[in-house]
Amino acid sequence: MARTAPPAVPPPPPGPPPRGSLGLHRAFLRSPLGLLRLGQLAVGAAFWLTVAAHWYEGAAHFALFAAVLVWLLTLGLFGLSALGRWELVPWLGSRWLLANLAHDLVLGVGLCTAAAGIMGHKAGQKSYCNLPGYSQRCLYGAYLGAAVCGAVAACLYLFSGLYCLARRCRDQRDIV
Repeated sequence: MARTAPPAVPPPPPGPPPRGSLGLHRAFLRSPLGLLRLGQLAVGAAFWLTVAAHWYEGAAHFALFAAVLVWLLTLGLFGLSALGRWELVPWLGSRWLLANLAHDLVLGVGLCTAAAGIMGHKAGQKSYCNLPGYSQRCLYGAYLGAAVCGAVAACLYLFSGLYCLARRCRDQRDIV
C-alpha cells in the first residue's frame, strides 16, 4: 500500500507591512514649517490662556472657541508631522501638504484674525479703565494682550500658509 503525502497547507496570507519604530521626524522639526508650528503652538497657547484666565463675556466666547479649536488642530498636525505618521490619516495622508495649507490659510489666519479683532474691540471698549485712579478691576491689559497674541498667531499662520503654498507651487508634495 502506497502512502500518500498529506495535502499541502497553503502559506498564511501576508500580513500588513511592518511599521518602523515610533520616532521623531527630525527633518520636519528642523524645517521652516516645523519651527513655525512650534511658534504657533506657543503663541496660540498664550492667546487662549490669556482669554480663558480672565473674565469674558459676549463675543469673547467665540474668540476663546476659535483660539482653542485652531490650537488643537495645530497640535494634531504638529504631532502627526513630527512623528512622520501623516500617511495614517485617511484621505488626507496623501494630500498632507494641501491639508496643512488649508488649515493655515483658512482656519489659522481666518479664525485667529477674527478672534484678535474681537479681543481688540473689547480692549477698545475697556480703554477707559486704564486711567490712573480707576479703582475697579480692569480687563484692558488682558484684552489687549490677547489681541496681540491673536495677531501674532495669525501672522505665523499666514507665513506657514505661504510656505506651504510655495512648496505646492514648486510641486513638492512632502512637507519637509
